[in-house]
Amino acid sequence: MQTNNFLTYAENVLDYGIMGILILMSIVTLWLFIERMMFYKSVRIEDYKHRDNLDLDLTDNISILSAIGTNAPYVGLLGTVVGIMITFYTMGDVGAVDAKKIMVGLALALKATAMGLVVAMPAIIAYTITLRKIERILTKYDVANEV
Repeated sequence: MQTNNFLTYAENVLDYGIMGILILMSIVTLWLFIERMMFYKSVRIEDYKHRDNLDLDLTDNISILSAIGTNAPYVGLLGTVVGIMITFYTMGDVGAVDAKKIMVGLALALKATAMGLVVAMPAIIAYTITLRKIERILTKYDVANEV
């Protein structure tokens, strides 16, 4: 009975904790990407007297996209490690090796890694698209302000 309680608690931590963090990261990525694209459409380069001020406004919050893209796989990996630990703990506590339980436990653990990659890939794509937009706007500014 003690093992089932621990296993249920640990699975909930994995599902709601790690997966919740990854879903939050995904929502933040989508929100920031949409916000940045809307800002880039509305930016008027003629309103800026200095290139640095334009650069500061254009690059606002894109480091968060980069951080999410680079750290989401690690959050997923953490979920995998926790899931594998739960599986091994359960096997050791029960004292019997049941291949079905091991496979189910490992499959649930790998779900976290897959979710981490699913969050990271769009975040890196959004970051790359954002960087390209910034380059284009700054180049337009440079061309418009040539002396």
